[in-house]
Amino acid sequence: MTEADFDYLCTFVRARSGLALTPEKRYLLESRLQPLARTRGFETLAALVRALQAGGNGELEQAVVEAMTTNETFFFRDKTPFETLRNDIMPRLLEARAGSRSLRIWCAAASTGQEPYSLAMMLDQMGERLAGWRVEILGTDISTQALERARAGLYSQFEVQRGLPIQLLVRYFTQVGDQWQIAPQLRERVIFRPFNLLHDFSPLGTFDVVFCRNVLLYFDMALKADILARLGRQIAPDGCLFLGAAETVIGLGDEVEMHPTLRGVYVPRRRGATRAA
Repeated sequence: MTEADFDYLCTFVRARSGLALTPEKRYLLESRLQPLARTRGFETLAALVRALQAGGNGELEQAVVEAMTTNETFFFRDKTPFETLRNDIMPRLLEARAGSRSLRIWCAAASTGQEPYSLAMMLDQMGERLAGWRVEILGTDISTQALERARAGLYSQFEVQRGLPIQLLVRYFTQVGDQWQIAPQLRERVIFRPFNLLHDFSPLGTFDVVFCRNVLLYFDMALKADILARLGRQIAPDGCLFLGAAETVIGLGDEVEMHPTLRGVYVPRRRGATRAA
């Protein structure tokens, strides 16, 4: 692959997904796109690039973006965010929303569904405390292939062994051949839809809780700041944002700030508040 082709693909992927590919990621680009080129009938990666440059093939463009998407996820990943939500955030939100009895949660990089289904299981276990409440869980992702798997709720033995306690496997899953399918009542609780984080968030509405974990890692600083600013505007004033353990908002604008006591939790900056010197 020539430098010109590499530069074109980096620009193409960045413009459509936000993924920032540095020169040391050249191997990743080649390893993911060469198999795609072969399955699409292109003899070389260069031929695939020429097809992209010609334009007019939206299916190929989406396939390239999906090939570059990282769908690493598992049930109850890192545990702490789910414990914090259950033990610290939910009691406060239930009190604050007692009048409307309504909550909205957004998983902004839902991948194949493990994160939103983990939330659905957690909420189901809250039992009577949520009786009569309307709780919407929205799971979005740029990858339509990942979302198809999420909607089906079918997982391999390896996938259900990653982070899922055995008691929850027994309670919420049914074995289907050599796979496990999550219970219909939990599949019905999660709405999956394709969404690109580069696009306008406002049509999605306001959320009480947003999980946007381990996705900002793949973006450059300017895009991280832009996404955080827009997330801050979509979260209710008393809502919260969960980022990944390796992610931070330091140096990335003023729309959100660290929760004063809860690690890994961020809240919209109070309107009119200024950053400390």
